[in-house]
Amino acid sequence: MKLSKRGEYALRALIDLGIAQELGRPILQVSELAAKEKLPVKFLEQIFAQLKLGEFVKSTRGKLGGYSLAKPMTRIKFGSVIRFIEGPLAPIQCVSKTAYVRCSCPDEVHCGLRMLMLDVRNAIAKILDRYTLADIVEITLRKLRRDKVMSPFLPPSTRLWPVLVPMINPRGKRKFESIEQVSGRRRK
Repeated sequence: MKLSKRGEYALRALIDLGIAQELGRPILQVSELAAKEKLPVKFLEQIFAQLKLGEFVKSTRGKLGGYSLAKPMTRIKFGSVIRFIEGPLAPIQCVSKTAYVRCSCPDEVHCGLRMLMLDVRNAIAKILDRYTLADIVEITLRKLRRDKVMSPFLPPSTRLWPVLVPMINPRGKRKFESIEQVSGRRRK
């Protein structure tokens, strides 16, 4: 598996949408994301059109429109996004679960290369299917907070540490508070 620029930018865009959503901005415009990622707007629009077909994002029309996540971050697995954008994870077709093609090896069952590539494919799938967008967004926000780096999705006057304070929801899961939750608590 080789991740193309299209695949890389699709994953980065989803992570950016997730971070913005956690910080109280559920909708972002393509031009804003393109500027942050230093990408041509047209290329990013094509990527978002593909992500929309895969039901990973949805669009909102109008002056304040843009793109947002189409489902909860906990239901977006990196493996499924990569398979949708790039195709099978397998490095060679004879070990693919979704696009199997018999290889030219005369004895596929005893082929050492096939056995090695099957292990590679399984290791890649295990990692990519384990991580959700929520996991990566949480890790990214934690690192931003630790390094005291301002997210581009916050106004410059916002102090970082109160915005990214983790809270525990009723089910015991960690969640990051949004700007409204933090600023509302400070006003009281």
